[in-house]
Amino acid sequence: MLGILLTRKETQEMEYLIKKELEELLLDLGDPRIDGIVKKAMEERYKIVFKMYSRFVSGKELSKYILPKSTRKV
Repeated sequence: MLGILLTRKETQEMEYLIKKELEELLLDLGDPRIDGIVKKAMEERYKIVFKMYSRFVSGKELSKYILPKSTRKV
């Protein structure tokens, strides 16, 4: 485990970057043209980025980026 100290401005920038990455992943996961193997890798990346984002924001903000059931594998 690693630790990092960030200023308020750096924290805001990190939130912004992670949020944009989540938005891109959600958009791409909903694209039917992407192969299953690629989607599986994207889902793994999504889980990691989502977990990182959860350390920066409240539950209410985090709920906006929950993976929709239509793109999840059951």
